[in-house]
Formats: sequence, structure tokens, C-alpha cells
Amino acid sequence: MKSFTFSLLLIFALFSISTNAATITVTNNCPYTVWAAAVPGGGQQLGQGQTWTINPPSGTAGARVWGRTNCNFDGSGRGHCQTGDCNGLLQCQGFGVPPNTLAEYALNQFNNLDFFDISLVDGFNVPMDFSPTSNGCTRGIRCTADINGQCPSQLRAPGGCNNPCTVFKTDQYCCNSGSCQPTDFSRFFKTRCPDAYSYPKDDPTSTFTCPGGTNYRVVFCP
Repeated sequence: MKSFTFSLLLIFALFSISTNAATITVTNNCPYTVWAAAVPGGGQQLGQGQTWTINPPSGTAGARVWGRTNCNFDGSGRGHCQTGDCNGLLQCQGFGVPPNTLAEYALNQFNNLDFFDISLVDGFNVPMDFSPTSNGCTRGIRCTADINGQCPSQLRAPGGCNNPCTVFKTDQYCCNSGSCQPTDFSRFFKTRCPDAYSYPKDDPTSTFTCPGGTNYRVVFCP
């Protein structure tokens, strides 16, 4: 009887995990190749119009999806990207090097809510849409301004636009003390992408929620 009960509990647990897990569809609409990256998930080369699907498990936190540009990998999946490079690997095991536009999320957290955002705290390289696609949740986020073209000279980087923390590494921009305020540089990002994180303490206008079990899409160049 105990083994039967345990089996039922295991089946129920597996069912709960499967029903609460998310599907995230990543699509490249850019007129150039983007090497999509995800932690968890790895990486995938995407030509224009191509799609990649990842399935992070229920409870995943501290996760992100981003695009890498101007990459060159060999047959073993080793190489380099101009933006968003993750230790020279096609299949990312860690986060990318700035500048890179980030889709960040945490699944099934407080009150079984998903939390998601677009962050420019690591700068900007590729325009992005990050939106729910199920569960009656419809409020998505977009950051499609020409940030690379309008980037202040102090923040310009090959293929992207750095966040000031990356460049200056001071508490004013990096918020290491936890008490920083908006700056002229953070306002540059915020005025162009009002729903995106422009500096680390930009929570009130930049974090969005959906019920746990919602599916999402990430679109490069929406």
C-alpha cells in the first residue's frame, strides 16, 4: 500500500510540475542572424524568421533569454560573439557579456506568480518583445527604440550600447550600496523603453506578473 501511495504522490508531483512549467518561444524577426541564448536552455542560431523553444521547469528563478550578434562558432560549438558572448560557447552555461538586452523571469514564485521583465542593466544590443501568450495574461513588454544608433558616446560599444555601470563601475551607476537614484544615463534608456529596467533599482515600473503556468514569447526585432 505504501508503494502504491508513493507512486500516486509521485505521479501527482510530476503532473503538477508539468502543468506549471512554461514554454518560451524565441523568434528572430531581425534581418540578420541572432544567436539566441538562455539560462537555463543553452543556445541556438536563428536566421530571420526562425524559432527556438525552451521549456524551463516550474520554480525556475534568476533566468534570462538574450540575443547574441556577430558570432562565429566551430563544429564543436566554440567561438566568439561580438555581443552577449557566454564564455565562447554556443550552448550557454552562464550569463552573457554586456551589452545585451535581457528578458528576465522567475516562475511560480510568491503567490504562484511569474515575474518577468526586460532589463537594460546590462545595456542593449537587440530590440526585444517579451510577452505572455496564455492564461489570459496579455500585458507584455517591448523595447524597440534605436538605442544603438542614439547611444551616448561614452556608452558606445561594438554592436551595442553599454549601461553606465559596465563602463564606469561606480556605486552611482551600479547601486552597490542599494541607495542609488536615476541618472542622466539611466534616463536615456528609460525615455526610449519606459517599461524596461534602466538601472538596478528601477523596480516599480519595470516588473510584470502573470499566473504561474503561463507561456511566453521572446521576439528579437518585433
